[in-house]
Amino acid sequence: MNAVERSAIGNERASVVRRTFLRHSLHGIGSIALAHLLADHSRGEPDISLPHFPAKARNVIFLMMAGGPSQIDLLDPKPKLQQLDGQPIPQEIVEGERFAFLRGELALMASPYRFAKHGESGAVFSELLPHLAKQADDLTIVRSLHTDAFNHDPAQLLLNSGSSVPGRPSMGAWLTYGLGSACENLPGFIVMASGTGQPVGAHCWENGFLPTNYQGVPFLSKGTPVPFLDNPDWISRESRRRSLNAIKRLNEIEFARASDQEILTRTAAYEMAFEMQASVPDLLDIATEQKHVSAIYGSDIEKPSFARNCLLARRMVERGVRFVQLIHRGWDHHGSVETGGIDNHLPLLCRDVDQPVAGLIQDLKERDLLDSTLVVWAGEFGRTPIREVTSATRYLGRDHHPRAFTVLMAGGGIKPGITYGATDELGYNVTNNGVHLHDLHATMLHCLGIDHKRLTYRFKGRDFRLTDVSGNVVRDLLS
Repeated sequence: MNAVERSAIGNERASVVRRTFLRHSLHGIGSIALAHLLADHSRGEPDISLPHFPAKARNVIFLMMAGGPSQIDLLDPKPKLQQLDGQPIPQEIVEGERFAFLRGELALMASPYRFAKHGESGAVFSELLPHLAKQADDLTIVRSLHTDAFNHDPAQLLLNSGSSVPGRPSMGAWLTYGLGSACENLPGFIVMASGTGQPVGAHCWENGFLPTNYQGVPFLSKGTPVPFLDNPDWISRESRRRSLNAIKRLNEIEFARASDQEILTRTAAYEMAFEMQASVPDLLDIATEQKHVSAIYGSDIEKPSFARNCLLARRMVERGVRFVQLIHRGWDHHGSVETGGIDNHLPLLCRDVDQPVAGLIQDLKERDLLDSTLVVWAGEFGRTPIREVTSATRYLGRDHHPRAFTVLMAGGGIKPGITYGATDELGYNVTNNGVHLHDLHATMLHCLGIDHKRLTYRFKGRDFRLTDVSGNVVRDLLS
């Protein structure tokens, strides 16, 4: 082969690389299709037939109530507890049971709050959730969730990644890996946090063994929303564009040599950051919202808050962000001064989230976005019907309870206005239509047109998936 032939082949290869790179980069950081992986089944790749069937939902807003809300005081009333308040719990129920904090004699504790039916559906809500109660016919209450972990960190991992073992991809990572993003100038997976209390680890939105471009991007509530996004004062946008063009050309050359997916991932991250410099300020400018729209989320939208994050979540899905995760901390209501108990601190947390979540549902519905947006409100577990007694406490506290808890769902693909599943008369065990977290994940993926058994990634010699080796779609919840 002479020099001319070698040069021609080299030019053709470079041209192919450029065309491939540019084609992939058009889809944004959340949906880079890495062609060189299609022949490498040891690394794993998205099922190219996705979605597997017509999807009802295109986006997800996942409202994570970190700490474990008390279902007995909010969404699953137990009249029997009112009769048995203060009496010992039957020993056969708790024999051999492990608790996080409960010790000694275990006494039942009734809820101090009133419940009432609402809407045509007759859904029952606590007096602490008056705004959500008005949305009763658009909501689905699932009272029969159960999980496998009773401490916060492993339970939060299981809620978000389907495994209590660190290192697995989170829901948002799986979804953007499978479906990509419909937004070219914002990440496909965005995370925002609010509230106080026990911190939530970044592993709740990590990419795990998936390529790094599928990791959730945290937006901070104070200061610069995305760290290191802004150019230094002495670098113009035009200068940044020229430098990125040069970096892109160098990375194309290196990719042609090494075929390493992280080269394209890194370049796409640079490009996304450049786009976000213009798109993020516009996204966060809520002054453009009409006052009557802002008002439905509550008065807290003018400051960093869960209410503001709910409004921003609507603006994000409106722009095509695939998965928005809002984390609100503070739901760990033990009988201690620090956590404030269900009689002191729980009403404050409900005031934080009740109107904003109801406003989010209403706003999405009025904009014809609810049918295409799946909204899920969930904690990592529930709370016991047993009072937690600690020394020198003056608050009513409940311990962690993985056996039975409640989640709210609404929107794309979910049948509205139903209450699904049931627990026993004490709220201790699921008695009807139990839903494991893997079943919840399988159902969420189904709403997005994904067969949970087919969304896999090969890592260390086996295929992994969000639902691990179990999970069933809860078809009674589907519209």
